[in-house]
Amino acid sequence: MTERLARACSRHPWRTIGAWIAALVVAFACIALLLPGNLTSNGGAAGNPEFRQAERIEFGAFPYNPRLNFSDIVLVRSNRYLVDEPAFRKFVSELAREGRATGKVHDAQLYYRTRDPSLVSADKHALIIPISVYDTSDIKPINRLVERDDGRSGFQVAITGDNVRDNDFDELSQHDLKSGELEFGLPAALIILVLVFGSLVAGVVPLLLAILSIVAGLGLVAVVAEIWELSIFVVNMLTGMGLALGIDYSLFVISRYREERGAGREPSDAIVATGATASRAVLFSGTAFVIAMLGMLIVPNTVMRSLAAGAILVGITSLAAALTLLPALLGLLGDRVNSLRIPLFGGSAEGRFWNAIVRRVLSRPALSLVLACCLLIAAAIPVFSLKIGTNGVSTLPDRFISKRGYLALQKNFPGATADPVRIVVADHASDPQVSSALNRLQNRLATDPEFGDGDVRFARGGRVAALDIPIRGDDAGDRALSAVRKLRSTVIPQLFDGNARVLVGGRTAENIDYADSVTRPTPFVFIFVLGLTLVLLTVAFRSVVVAGTAIVLNLLSVGAAYGLIVLVFEKGIGNGIFGFQQADAIEAWVPLFLFSVLFGLSMDYQVFLLSRIKERYDETGDTTAAVTWGVGTTARIITGAALIIVAVFAGFAKGDLIAFQQMGFGVAIALLIDATVIRSVILPSAMKLLGRWNWYLPQWLSWLPRIQIERTPA
Repeated sequence: MTERLARACSRHPWRTIGAWIAALVVAFACIALLLPGNLTSNGGAAGNPEFRQAERIEFGAFPYNPRLNFSDIVLVRSNRYLVDEPAFRKFVSELAREGRATGKVHDAQLYYRTRDPSLVSADKHALIIPISVYDTSDIKPINRLVERDDGRSGFQVAITGDNVRDNDFDELSQHDLKSGELEFGLPAALIILVLVFGSLVAGVVPLLLAILSIVAGLGLVAVVAEIWELSIFVVNMLTGMGLALGIDYSLFVISRYREERGAGREPSDAIVATGATASRAVLFSGTAFVIAMLGMLIVPNTVMRSLAAGAILVGITSLAAALTLLPALLGLLGDRVNSLRIPLFGGSAEGRFWNAIVRRVLSRPALSLVLACCLLIAAAIPVFSLKIGTNGVSTLPDRFISKRGYLALQKNFPGATADPVRIVVADHASDPQVSSALNRLQNRLATDPEFGDGDVRFARGGRVAALDIPIRGDDAGDRALSAVRKLRSTVIPQLFDGNARVLVGGRTAENIDYADSVTRPTPFVFIFVLGLTLVLLTVAFRSVVVAGTAIVLNLLSVGAAYGLIVLVFEKGIGNGIFGFQQADAIEAWVPLFLFSVLFGLSMDYQVFLLSRIKERYDETGDTTAAVTWGVGTTARIITGAALIIVAVFAGFAKGDLIAFQQMGFGVAIALLIDATVIRSVILPSAMKLLGRWNWYLPQWLSWLPRIQIERTPA
């Protein structure tokens, strides 16, 4: 199929290009009309987790109360005036009037109206104004007001809370996309491509196809977002994966085309031969990548499903571009794809270098295998300290308004929070035993250093009760998460003894449910991806040994990447070198995402390398010679492809969003390990030691279809 497709597209290039132009026009229309405002910054657990049940019952049972149902907190401080002095009161009154004038403030709890002492700091020089807003998706007018009035007349004004924080995370995501992926990843990828091919034109073509694939993928995302809720992070992921996949696929196809031309084939025949070999490998590995990403859809979590959707959609468009548009461009360019050559690069020097490496490895395969495996196992050891969680407002850079507001709130009101823990007794609340247990819980938490004073309320009829209590520090921090986990698992069951259904909601509980929604399905995702890899590679190479070896090697590189992430981010070893933040925990979605992506991307290298080895082995029957030739002829391309992915995901790691720092570093280091230590040392050593056993297929599997990925037509 790929051979016929390449022939048709190369013979009718303008029809193919015209079809792509039409598709891109539709994609741009979808992006412009459907995408704006259609992505969410909420990334919690899907379905009906406990935090959502608690909040639905509480908000349904109790009338609106501005003292409790607020979303953000404005803090005003003066080192000169006390809150009861006329100058302070005048400033706050003007601020409240300006806030109402924005049309965004639904309600504000002013101390001068309520005389609630909890709204005033201990030194009487600061007060807080809890507010709720009409449009939670647009807090910017209020942010601008706070920033404008901060410093006016000697008063300090700050704001923090759910909406402000979500807005800052949105802005940081967009900033990292621009500065990391577009300003760093794209130029770095172009430089690597030019050096690998030794030609400016050959380097630009893969980048062009990657950009077109990203645009087409975004068009599909805009349509899907009309049906399913997608996170804003889908754009970052689609851009990164689009650059990685689009460039990789084009790199493999163009390098094979140049090889076929170097062997003496005519341009049209070289395109057809490439369609029958490299394009077939791309189709196989790309399909495997898309299917591997389907495993993440098992996870009932908006972020994970959005990341999976972005990767799947751009994987499809990248495949389409590599199989149709690229043959058309090669049909138009012919040998001009090698135009604007760069001296000293793209020639045979790199091939000789890698041949020398693999020969040295194969001269002592056992020693090479043991040393390399020990190195990766040592790197993986810190994984036993892996802590899964989430990172909140305290991990934002200080330049963001929600972070400054959080710090000001912690300094002036250490017991206050923009989002309290919401404990809801869903039934039998008026029962004496239950109400007594609720009062004991209130008193216990009031003396707990992680919590504060809370209010017990009983709904009309007495069936439902609620206790809203502040939690100290970052509500997404490790201490807060541990405190609420203990509250759910130990404190509440001990006090209520099963006499009532007690649910815990609030932002911290939401973060816990989010983390659990990612980690609980992990075994099923592992089984899905590992099983898929085993089946696909067994069918592709008719060998259970090749398939099993691939799984073990991928697990080695994943384990090493996990260990290094823990070492750098949790332990803080070397994080200053890279400019990373130290964190209490690794973002919940990162390990599972890294596992799925690495297995999907490494399939590219695995298929590309093993297909060349199998091609030569079928010709010679000599495993050592086949491994030497296969690694030597593909190492430059595989390493170049890996360096491109490293550059793209280094763009993520270069940003300030700590979740993307962890993800970008993890993918980059894992792919670098996979393309160098795994492909150039461990795999050749293992295949040399296994010899003919590499190609073992049990008799009872002889019925499997024969798929020859790299079969050049005569």
